[in-house]
Amino acid sequence: MRSELDPRALPLEELRSLRAGLQHEDDVVSYVRRLAQARLDLVRAETARRATGESDTDLSGELPTILGNHLTGGPPRPPRPADDFSGHPLALALERLCHEGGSTDLPALADGELRDYAHRLQMFEQERSQERKELFSRIDALSAELVRRYRDGEADVDGLLAQD
Repeated sequence: MRSELDPRALPLEELRSLRAGLQHEDDVVSYVRRLAQARLDLVRAETARRATGESDTDLSGELPTILGNHLTGGPPRPPRPADDFSGHPLALALERLCHEGGSTDLPALADGELRDYAHRLQMFEQERSQERKELFSRIDALSAELVRRYRDGEADVDGLLAQD
């Protein structure tokens, strides 16, 4: 990452481009983070199922709620085109973690395996959360510089409106 760049030193087009690129990175990290949170909620549901002794209960009934909360819920965000991030390296890393952790058959995991899998998912999610914080900081700095340029007349608002 190029966090050492001073937004004030960037040409306007590079400033816009860099911000758009960081917003795209945030979209990817956010998507993968929500998937990790949903997987973690499934592990928690399996743990709760075991704690209640309901060995014949199927978790599939909870899938719509769990996935709905993470994949479509959350605070509203400015609309941007939705891309398919399933082939992104972060999504593939999560997929590998889930495959290695045995997520395709949670009830078959021993308690220790389930705890280990939950821990690995939680660490993965926390890393994505940290990435998002860093991205937000950089996006905010670039956005503040764009606002300053428009406010101070260094950039032409008409040029902004002509952009896609």
